[in-house]
Amino acid sequence: MALEGTEVCFPQLLNSSCRKPEPPHTDTVLIYILLSSIALLTAVLNLLVIISISHFRHLHTPTNFLLLSLAVSDFLVGALLIPVEILLKETCWILGDLMCSLYYMLPVIIITASVGNMVIISVDRYVAICDPLHYSIKVTQKRGRVCVFLCWICSFLYSIILLYDNLKQPGRYKSCEGECVVSMTGAVDLVVSFIIPISVIIILYMRVFVVAVSQARAMKSHIATVSLKRSKTVKAKKSEIKAARTLGVLIVIFLLCYCPYYCVSLTGLGILIGSTTEVFMIFLMYFNSCLNPIIYALFYPWFKKAIKLIVTFQILQPDSYDANIL
Repeated sequence: MALEGTEVCFPQLLNSSCRKPEPPHTDTVLIYILLSSIALLTAVLNLLVIISISHFRHLHTPTNFLLLSLAVSDFLVGALLIPVEILLKETCWILGDLMCSLYYMLPVIIITASVGNMVIISVDRYVAICDPLHYSIKVTQKRGRVCVFLCWICSFLYSIILLYDNLKQPGRYKSCEGECVVSMTGAVDLVVSFIIPISVIIILYMRVFVVAVSQARAMKSHIATVSLKRSKTVKAKKSEIKAARTLGVLIVIFLLCYCPYYCVSLTGLGILIGSTTEVFMIFLMYFNSCLNPIIYALFYPWFKKAIKLIVTFQILQPDSYDANIL
């Protein structure tokens, strides 16, 4: 409830209107500038991935199609979720209670789809490394598209289930008019969006790591047997270290970005979305979308070549889609 002498969101509802947010202080402005920069970087990096995979024919593979889906969800985080999240902290909500509930379906859909894409990518890498002889049979373009489609559909249905109470009775958790907050069951979101996905990712990547190490050791053993040059042995050792480092980065960064938010859920309390105390954890989780294109795409040699062709506008040339950048 607004106090007398203060500006309110809805003057005609003085007794029930929220107070207008105060102008941001200098430190808050600096934080918003940083967050806006992260949003821009997230959108640009993921847009480069989207253009690269969509444009160049040689990149039309099942694995890259999964990367494309991940890039789309992460692009939406940078282009939509982060900017709107900043605006919500400095303005009154004027679109009504139902639109508030519908809006908060977007973060659930996009973040869940992003996590789901990571799980599908881990399955793809598991099959590619642990069963390479049957990979081309098991993993096809059609099956990849079906998995991505199901991922987005399941994310949409999950958002409806998670926010059902808010959709059924919009505005039930707000304290005054002009506020946009929703609530969801922390335990359910913890299991579906964190525990299950991270368990699958860790189990599959640990298996991939074991197989990769075994292959590297087998290569060293073979090199020793045939008495090849020592430089190749060193190269095999570097490959083993690189595999361990890359897999560790994937898991650790995901945990660092998602653990703070879901550790609150672990307490069994409902998560009040839109409150100031949750802002840091939400933005940290969003920041993972900025890191995903770096982790998943920048490790591929073709990405730097694709960026060069994109920023120099060479993709506008005839038959550029057929350029061999692999």
